[in-house]
Amino acid sequence: MKKIIETTGLTKLYGQAAALDHLDITVYEGEILGYLGPNGAGKTTTIRLLLGLIKPTSGSATILGKEVQHNAAELHKEIAYVPGETSFWPTMTGAETLRFLGTIHDSTDKEYEAELIKKFEFDVAKKVRSYSKGNRQKIALIAALASRAKLLIFDEPTSGLDPVMAKVFRNEVLSAKANGQTVFLSSHMLEEVEELCDRVAVLRRGKLVELGTLDTLRHLSAVTVEATFSSTPPDVSKLKHVSDIEVHDHHLRCNVNGSIDELLAVVAKAKPLSFLSRKPSLEELFLALYDGDSNESR
Repeated sequence: MKKIIETTGLTKLYGQAAALDHLDITVYEGEILGYLGPNGAGKTTTIRLLLGLIKPTSGSATILGKEVQHNAAELHKEIAYVPGETSFWPTMTGAETLRFLGTIHDSTDKEYEAELIKKFEFDVAKKVRSYSKGNRQKIALIAALASRAKLLIFDEPTSGLDPVMAKVFRNEVLSAKANGQTVFLSSHMLEEVEELCDRVAVLRRGKLVELGTLDTLRHLSAVTVEATFSSTPPDVSKLKHVSDIEVHDHHLRCNVNGSIDELLAVVAKAKPLSFLSRKPSLEELFLALYDGDSNESR
């Protein structure tokens, strides 16, 4: 499988503080990688390093097999980047801005761009200064997607978009993946990441603490089990791996960290009227990793 992004020991220090600490990560062709972490975890620093906007203190990053620092200008022809906060020329219209951005990138699928303008319900005739934050974000998304770049880098891309337009964005990202493009997605929208991403990387205080598919990350949080009985639920307090037990009338709710087999045997013997087991969502996994770290600073 072709490597699109590869970092080795990538580190960025500001004084004695490590904004990014020895990041080793590989993103493959046609993959959508979700890049998660609270504010200050190092997500934006990573993106700036990948774009060659800042120099690493140590380590290296390559994109499409080329070292970023010495090939940034060349690589930018193969990359489309959308930040969470956009700023365009206020006196230009949306159409003029898209045309100018296409000229800068030197690669625009005009037919696809027209489709995106319709899908995002974007009025290209207005001046940029009259656009809302969401409409300014649409300019960046349309320009990036229409470039058909080999690598799409998104940093909070749906900031300012309403739920309908955010769904349009997700659909187009999946289309890009089907087209063989690679997506590096930094987002606080956990539902967005859960829907789109093949793998998830999680940063904590500048360090990569988890990397894998959602299924491989399920170990970070317990499976939730709920069951209803015709009488008092069975006592599961002495079972291995079972915690957070709640009993209300004939309803049992508990969490299981580890094998669920022993709990299933006890519950089945009591003949439940209903039974539900649920894997943790990405939000629950995220909270399990960051419990107590919500006040991290940038």
